[in-house]
Amino acid sequence: MQPLKVVISGGGTGGHIFPAIAIAKALQKRNPQTQVLFVGAKGRMEMEKVPAAGYKIVGLDIAGIQRKFDLRNLLIPYKVVKSLWQAHKILKEFKPDIVIGVGGYASAPTLYMAAQMDIPTLIQEQNSYAGLTNKILAKRVAAICVAFNNMDAYFPAKKIVLTGNPVREDLQDISGKREEALKHFGLKEGQKTLLIIGGSLGARTINTSVFEGIHMLNDEGIQVIWQTGKFFYGKAQEKNSSTVKVFDFINRMDLAYAAADVVVSRAGALSIAELCLTGKPCILVPSPNVAEDHQTKNAMALVNENAAQLVKDVEAKRMLVNSALYLLHDENRQKQLTQTIRTLAIPNAAERIVDEVYKIVPQ
Repeated sequence: MQPLKVVISGGGTGGHIFPAIAIAKALQKRNPQTQVLFVGAKGRMEMEKVPAAGYKIVGLDIAGIQRKFDLRNLLIPYKVVKSLWQAHKILKEFKPDIVIGVGGYASAPTLYMAAQMDIPTLIQEQNSYAGLTNKILAKRVAAICVAFNNMDAYFPAKKIVLTGNPVREDLQDISGKREEALKHFGLKEGQKTLLIIGGSLGARTINTSVFEGIHMLNDEGIQVIWQTGKFFYGKAQEKNSSTVKVFDFINRMDLAYAAADVVVSRAGALSIAELCLTGKPCILVPSPNVAEDHQTKNAMALVNENAAQLVKDVEAKRMLVNSALYLLHDENRQKQLTQTIRTLAIPNAAERIVDEVYKIVPQ
């Protein structure tokens, strides 16, 4: 088997970055001689997280359109042209056998230019609702790896492969890690534990709802592991205690899930994949600040199967903490949710995507 040269492009949030890293690791597990180059957007999270995982990354001068009026939007046409030129230069120098797009600002110019250069391409679409960029790119790519059924509403059916969303390798099996997890976070066995995660960048509504209702959790003797994101971290530290552990970012998510009885989370595709794989009873609070409200669509894919509970963002301040308490005290409901959500897990997603890569690239 010839070693491949692979470009993986995209990023912006952990929901794009961590699946991309999982794919890179699976490629090198299949063949350790595989060369992987990441292409991201300058100033975005991937420029830090990818090197930390041991991979080289180059950045494009590309940014998304600001939803509110912003003079920076006037620079978008210039940045698009510049990023296409940069992508062409990167691809010409690296000479990849295939380019994989995982979503995010850098994905579009890199995959578009790869298609123009007749380099095989593949999209990994994480969400249950396809974004405009991937819909456009779908006409040019060889395969589209998806995590939800019924994606032929957005993509050509013959190109769709149901692979699931890649997650971090240490989440594939968290059984037997609870004792280590409680010790890691300085928590006690025998007390119920709530994990609160708002995605890698944080979630304002979840954070403010928990901040205002943390006394209710304390009164019930609930232990809390709380990932706030960097923007709310300073304020949330006011609530740090022996039973409330506040973090801007949790590196050992395997231990966070292992310690948790119930999870409160946004409904990003990566979070949902992790919750399905770990089988955790969860309350989803979809972010309203995403394209086409795709997090609500992601969440409803679980709620409709009775695999998760949902609290709307606008109702979170009034309902979230109470809903979490009800679920923490209802062990029968927890068992029901766990049994159902596990049936929706698609393990070994990264390996399935690598299988598609080797089908596409001539050997």
